Amino acid sequence: MEVNDLYRTVDQPAEGIFRDKGSKFIAYIYPISAETEIKAILQQLKAEHPKARHHCWAYRLGMDTSNYRINDDGEPSGTAGRPILNSLLSSELTNIFVVVVRYFGGTLLGVPGLINAYKSATIATIENSNIIEKTENVVYSVKCDYLQLNQVMRIIKETDLAVKSQSFDLECSFLLEVRKSTADILRAKLAQVDQIQIDFV
Repeated sequence: MEVNDLYRTVDQPAEGIFRDKGSKFIAYIYPISAETEIKAILQQLKAEHPKARHHCWAYRLGMDTSNYRINDDGEPSGTAGRPILNSLLSSELTNIFVVVVRYFGGTLLGVPGLINAYKSATIATIENSNIIEKTENVVYSVKCDYLQLNQVMRIIKETDLAVKSQSFDLECSFLLEVRKSTADILRAKLAQVDQIQIDFV
């Protein structure tokens, strides 16, 4: 069974603006790899926009469409975070965090107006982004004795692996990053080396 490990994301932050009836919606898009990155980004945007009425957001992580979170930040339920997320899904983007900062213009937009505004601001920032394809990778921790080092190094070279770290103390240890679709092949090759320890990180 072939593993689909290609996904679309953005290579750097970007922004887009949408205006309606005096309200200004500024959307910011960020590439992320973990939920832990969100708090610092939100704090930074709230510091930059202290007079904004709302900071609504959505993120999506990984290839699974159910790995997401949304936040309406005081807007009527379903009018902000959900349209932001839906724009990410329809653009097939993941490992993405979008925050839409709203400055209230004095006129209520109503539910359809809000949904359209948050969606349009998100689409604007996506259109201003550079979309790239990346591979979903897995990381293995590999440990071996010096006697097996040459074999392991040959496998690393043959399979064109990304070595995230390596150390040669009492034993040799590596952190190896590999495309998810070829992870099983790598593991099978490494498993043929005597006295080797392979762990999924």
